[in-house]
Amino acid sequence: MAMLALLSINVSGAHNSNASNNTPSQLKPVIDGYFDIKDALVKSDSKTAAAKSKDLLTAISAVKMESLTESEHNAWMKVMGDLNRDAKTISETQDIKKQRQALKALSQNTYTLLKASQTESPVYYNHCPMVDANWLSRESGIKNPYYGSQMLTCGKTVETIK
Repeated sequence: MAMLALLSINVSGAHNSNASNNTPSQLKPVIDGYFDIKDALVKSDSKTAAAKSKDLLTAISAVKMESLTESEHNAWMKVMGDLNRDAKTISETQDIKKQRQALKALSQNTYTLLKASQTESPVYYNHCPMVDANWLSRESGIKNPYYGSQMLTCGKTVETIK
């Protein structure tokens, strides 16, 4: 099983012949990039969110699809274009409202990638009722990226991805 170092994700499903047991998933930088953007928006730091989105765009373009497992590949093909579009939107503005709007779809598409895998460390899928949107977190506590310090703890965990 391929390992994602920070998330400790074990990939389930059929393996591509190029995916070895000790090779980190091609999706690790993409998933890490999502968390960097989300964390910047929790802090209401639009400048960092824009910069981290540029890093995410680089990570997206660097994915070698032939190295993905079957489950990763199927999920990747569904969300690749949308991930690219939403990261580009966030990278091209420092308007935090626009960045947070793009985070909605970015979160949903990153969720799709994570669901194609199994995690050893839980990832929390949280919901903000004020904007009717979800986000992913490595922490069990609520830190809302849609409102930052205005409503930092608004929301609830709706799923724990293991």
